[in-house]
Amino acid sequence: MSVLTRDEAQTRAKLLDVHRYTIALDLTTGDETFESRTVVRFTARAEADTFVELKPAELREATLDGRPLDPETLEENRLPLKGLTAGEHELRIDAVMRYSRTGEGMHRFTDPTDGETYVYTQLFMDDVQRVFAAFDQPDLKAVFDLSVKAPEDWTVLANGITTDLGEGLWQAAPTPLISTYLVAVAAGPWHSVRTEHRGLPFGIHCRRSLAPHLDTDADELFEITRQCYDRYHEKFEEPYPFDSYDQAFVPEFNAGAMENPGLVTFRDEFVYRSAVTDTERQTRAMVIAHEMAHMWFGDLVTLRWWDDIWLNESFAEYMGYQTLTEATRFTDTWVDFGVMRKGWGYDADQRPSTHPVAPEEVNDTASALLNFDGISYAKGASALRQLVTWLGEKDFLAGINTHFARHKFANATLADFIDSLASATERDVHAWADAWLRTTGVDTLRPTVTRAEEGTYTLQVEHKGSRPHRIAVGLYDQDVADEGRHLVLRERLDLDVPQTDSQGPLPIGKRPALLLLNDGDLTYAKVRFDNESFKAVTESLSGLPSPLTRAVVWNALRDAVRDGELPPTAYLEAARAHLPHETDLALVQGVLAFASTYVADRYVTPEQRPAALATLSSLCRDLIRRTEDGDNPGLRLIAVRHCINVTSQPDTIAAWLADGTVPGGPELDPELRWRVLARLAVLGATDETAIAAELERDPSATGQEGAARCRAALPTEEAKAQAWEAMFTHDDLSNYLFTATAQGFWQPEQTELVRQYVPRYYEDAVALAARRGPAIADAAGRWAFPDHAIDEDTQALGQACLRDADPIPALRRKLIDQLDDLGRALRVRQM
Repeated sequence: MSVLTRDEAQTRAKLLDVHRYTIALDLTTGDETFESRTVVRFTARAEADTFVELKPAELREATLDGRPLDPETLEENRLPLKGLTAGEHELRIDAVMRYSRTGEGMHRFTDPTDGETYVYTQLFMDDVQRVFAAFDQPDLKAVFDLSVKAPEDWTVLANGITTDLGEGLWQAAPTPLISTYLVAVAAGPWHSVRTEHRGLPFGIHCRRSLAPHLDTDADELFEITRQCYDRYHEKFEEPYPFDSYDQAFVPEFNAGAMENPGLVTFRDEFVYRSAVTDTERQTRAMVIAHEMAHMWFGDLVTLRWWDDIWLNESFAEYMGYQTLTEATRFTDTWVDFGVMRKGWGYDADQRPSTHPVAPEEVNDTASALLNFDGISYAKGASALRQLVTWLGEKDFLAGINTHFARHKFANATLADFIDSLASATERDVHAWADAWLRTTGVDTLRPTVTRAEEGTYTLQVEHKGSRPHRIAVGLYDQDVADEGRHLVLRERLDLDVPQTDSQGPLPIGKRPALLLLNDGDLTYAKVRFDNESFKAVTESLSGLPSPLTRAVVWNALRDAVRDGELPPTAYLEAARAHLPHETDLALVQGVLAFASTYVADRYVTPEQRPAALATLSSLCRDLIRRTEDGDNPGLRLIAVRHCINVTSQPDTIAAWLADGTVPGGPELDPELRWRVLARLAVLGATDETAIAAELERDPSATGQEGAARCRAALPTEEAKAQAWEAMFTHDDLSNYLFTATAQGFWQPEQTELVRQYVPRYYEDAVALAARRGPAIADAAGRWAFPDHAIDEDTQALGQACLRDADPIPALRRKLIDQLDDLGRALRVRQM
């Protein structure tokens, strides 16, 4: 398939003014394909040739101004439009398009619970071409007038309010000017709950089989939606720009959500079938807030080209967390960001594939797709948080509102954004942008505490990196009332880094027990401890008063492990000592996730791993005992989940499964039952009969994924061969079933059993990615990579693949990242 280059997009944008798309989709023609008829009205500013994009199963007819075009001229995804004259034109396309099983284009899903079928679009980047013909680039905005023919018992949702015209025909209200990638359709026998707020229709929708679970949470979902909507209207001068606000929870969705104007689509795992923690509810609320922020930044004002994707994602990420904190019951969202989300940015920014938040060159759509990563989201949001700290929220919001006013229903660039901010302040925002948005890597801040006169001390911050930082320095003393187990904040000092010669070292008074750089987590940098502070951390981390402060400390320990400055076993010791006293659920979840997934499974040697698992298992049992009184069900649930994940002996969890409950609770809901069965499969303590019985008990889509995961985890040659063939030989697994199978396949306990598949992975993954495209390539690189084969041979095989096998860009990027992570794990093991 030809990818669109930036130069081609700029040339076409200068040539065309696209006015309107009239699109008719017929979803009643079978299970494999649907019909797509498109009329595009546009103006050419000069005589020229150009092209329109589409990826049909069959191009039946095409006409330009009534003149037939030869369907045979369609080359890959481009239909040439030769000899355009200056003036108005009408292009008509009649095509048959394929449904997708990979979450790209028009995805089709049949619910195994009740046999009902649903379809929805995901048109991001260049997948609109899988649904209708388009001049597919973000700066050719147009009005979209959409009709859909569907089975008569279906409901059709779209960007605008839809009207049922009878006999399965639905008409959507025309959109305002939006980009092609933002068009959305979701059709099926949806279960819907509707309300109205400030005169605007609100709706939430899911599969019928999930209806009871959506109904249970409907009040909470609408409350969060209303609170965010109202808060954004307090912040933004431009009103919400679309005619309705629907939120559809759709199956097998690749991302967390998609900001389609008026019809946000979410992965339907956010409709909870099983017990969840309050932190997980907070995550769902953050995604709601994030996507609503996009209605202004992304939909109302859209990037001109994909090099400015951070303008969409960083802004929505920052606003999502900040607005949730300001407007809802979730007031500690930045703790979760710090301990769970920020590391995504730090990790991505230290790999060979790193790029600036705002890269200067993104030459084509294939390259652009690779930048949807921890840098565009987590690092970009961190940069904006630092900008607000430096600029002040009042000036920041004034600049944002100027930006909306200047560019509404149009497109903008980084330069436009910075100019808008600069109009609201005397500060040099352009210099800030150059330092923060055009550079790569993570700065490191290290304190030097020096004794001065009369027993007082000063602070000098060693700054490795190039960015300016405005940080808070927390000075903490031992609480003598409880023999020093707790630390109390003496003072929080503001400091600009780098320190200037005129400033000199910062006086800090008497020596604190703990000196913490970046207290409050307002900048994006790794921080280190001086020796005295590290001693205080090891003894009193859980005694720090603020969960956000504790998040900064845990992040510092995490970074030190990854950088080879702290033994991974020391991280486990800190977790063992302090998590039993932790009260913040996000911190417990974040620390346990890193300790199990990275430390125990990758950073310690195989010889050390049993002891690491035993430490984590003992920790989880302590947390379970601590929560026996039922006062903290969320903490207990986290402990039970991780206890299952790290157990080396099957007897206890097998008894839980047989009894249907953990003694003292919780009862084993479907999520916990599949989690237990998967661990039993890894340990060789279950079989196909038990898996089939559990699938009969839970035949849902999630159950199908659980069964696939368990079957791939069974420690037999037959099970591994069947799983490998399903992933890499047959192309009928959906994106979710592929991921579930891959998640089960590689297990540290089964290294010898799967050793033969390590060299096969590279050849088979390259071929698979070429056949099935970017979404499956991403899954193959993320989930099917042999990330527990931590040795130099695996690294050499991977480098040879990158050098000689020419993987498609999506897979290449994943392999580069995985191999760098593998190399880091090797270095940590060798420290």
